[in-house]
Amino acid sequence: MPSLDELIEAFVELDEGRVLSLVEKLIVEIPPPDILEACRKATVTIGERFEKGEYFLSELVYAGEIFRRIMDIVLPKLREEVKPIATIVLGTVEGDIHDIGKNIFKAFAEAAGFKVVDLGVDTSPDRFVEAVRRYNPEIVGMSGLLTIAIESMRRVVEALKQAGLRDRVKIIIGGGRVDKYAKRYTGADDWADNAMLGVRKCKRLIGLEG
Repeated sequence: MPSLDELIEAFVELDEGRVLSLVEKLIVEIPPPDILEACRKATVTIGERFEKGEYFLSELVYAGEIFRRIMDIVLPKLREEVKPIATIVLGTVEGDIHDIGKNIFKAFAEAAGFKVVDLGVDTSPDRFVEAVRRYNPEIVGMSGLLTIAIESMRRVVEALKQAGLRDRVKIIIGGGRVDKYAKRYTGADDWADNAMLGVRKCKRLIGLEG
């Protein structure tokens, strides 16, 4: 039986064939959330390589494609038929195109019963404001892997305040660089650095047991 460490290594090296072969074997014995957590750890390293100039935009796009193929294998094991309990507007913030962590969170949130409106990557404050007006969500989720994402998250919160929408939603931020200090700086209601914790906190934010 291969290990999750092998999966992380293969993903970081962007070895698509090996990654998918490992996932096919691991899914038989390993819970899907553990596989997705290993993928999240790999994306942190991929993001660090990007920030150091060791990886470029093409590698980030390719990593996203690999993850989509992973989800084709994992998602059927993860998702159940559930009735939506609330709506989350979700996006990777402006200046950041990482979407693997966002997509992992989305899969867990949908499996837990949330309806997720995914705004994609490099999402401007105006697009978040427009989506809150259009979909009337209970929660706004912002994702980002790069350090610059923290400032973008703060701008979204400010835009929601200026639009008179801040008090209508709970805001949660997530990603490899977020912590309690980022939560305070951005003005978010909560934060999480992994998808499962993020979903539990979303439930708590709307008064459900997390």
